[in-house]
Amino acid sequence: MSEWVTTCNERPEWLKRQAPDTEPEKWHLTIVWSGAEPERIGESVMLEEQAGNFILGRGDATAADPTERLQFVRSRPTGIVTTPPLRGGGLSRRQCRVSATRNGVTFENIGRAQLMVQGKLSNHALLRAGDLVTIQDQLILRCSRQPALPRLHYFNPKLALQFGLADSFGIVGEHHVTWELREQLAFCAAAKKHVLLLGESGSGKELAARALHRLSSRATKPMITRNAATFPASLIDAELFGNAPDYPTSGTPLRQGMIGQVDGSTLFLDELAELPLELQAHLLRVLDQGGEYQRLGDPVVRSSEFCLIGATNHDPTELRTDILGRLALQVQLPSLADRVEDIPLLVRHLLLKAADTLPDVRNRLFVDSAQGPQPRIDPLLMQALLQHRYTNNVRELEALLWKATANSPREFLELSQALRGEFVHAPPSIGPLVCGPAAAAEPTAEELTSALSRQGGNVAKTASALGLKSRYALYRLMRKHGISVEQAR
Repeated sequence: MSEWVTTCNERPEWLKRQAPDTEPEKWHLTIVWSGAEPERIGESVMLEEQAGNFILGRGDATAADPTERLQFVRSRPTGIVTTPPLRGGGLSRRQCRVSATRNGVTFENIGRAQLMVQGKLSNHALLRAGDLVTIQDQLILRCSRQPALPRLHYFNPKLALQFGLADSFGIVGEHHVTWELREQLAFCAAAKKHVLLLGESGSGKELAARALHRLSSRATKPMITRNAATFPASLIDAELFGNAPDYPTSGTPLRQGMIGQVDGSTLFLDELAELPLELQAHLLRVLDQGGEYQRLGDPVVRSSEFCLIGATNHDPTELRTDILGRLALQVQLPSLADRVEDIPLLVRHLLLKAADTLPDVRNRLFVDSAQGPQPRIDPLLMQALLQHRYTNNVRELEALLWKATANSPREFLELSQALRGEFVHAPPSIGPLVCGPAAAAEPTAEELTSALSRQGGNVAKTASALGLKSRYALYRLMRKHGISVEQAR
């Protein structure tokens, strides 16, 4: 026994170099909303445990205040890009003292803007994974615990364009599971094997299938798409494999069939598990190496060199075991719950798509920045979107944004009463938060109308004149009292 153990301890050199990964996950704080710098959503900071205190605040450290600042970055598998210090005017230079331990991230509020954790006022809190930290109308951060971003061996990083925007295939996100998805799709495309995509409804299986096809050597030919649930039981062989002329009756034209048409390309069968088990058997032979099949009424054995991409939101065990054996590679698509930090990036992407349809959306709800147009969103709405439990993922998110757009008559996307009923965890309507031992009385409807009139309807100037922290606080009060800018002019 001792001789065997001695022999086994003589490990190959490449194995000896592998350091044990005892702490693969780190605490992260990600910007999910910013009033002053909306282009910074998606930026994050990684916190080392027991590394001491850091200051979250506006600007750089100074000689008089040398405590190290939290440095937000744009992190991708290809590297890290450091971004400038936060510049929100409502942030104190020393807004929060932050530190990390194994148990969570400690926030101590030491600035003038009030702090809310999970919707509750707090000056000192221990954040857990999933908690939202709101710095009064300035910033919303989400706390998470994530592993390092994956190494890219197959996905070409040049296909992922500007940080936070859709890549060349329309996939949006900077979360580590989104990057893992890109890498898996690129690997499957290079492997030239049949693939099964698994994922919840609305998680983007068709988008992933199109990315897989475009990443493959078959990209020059069009992908053929079909919902497997629509195959008629009596005609499935004719649909798939075609028929010879004059079969089954005289005058019947030659039919090439889907398998013949897809030779040299990709066949995407959505809802594959909806195909009854006995009909799934019709695919077995053609999915074997060589892709052999026969047209109905034709004795000639033909072959089609194609890749099948199947997709289902069911348990894969609902497929025949021999079908699963031929779908050599399986990719699990992440749900929105798996990548919450991507939601603000998806919100911007979906609103830009809406703006292509409705120019008014672009003119009314967006502000220009050096990083491109950015949507103006009530922080309460963003908080609701981040905490919502989605059943249809991106499809449901898009529907909520359309409803928000339809119910936001002003120059920002708001959490209207019509929209509140859609959210199980809608944040409460709150007035402006005022620092100090006691909150000052909020302006009356008459005071609001008078102040707006004096400022010619300019919302930003009116908010400043009333001592409110931002125009969003004023908008909430106007909504509460049913006041419009037009009425006040």
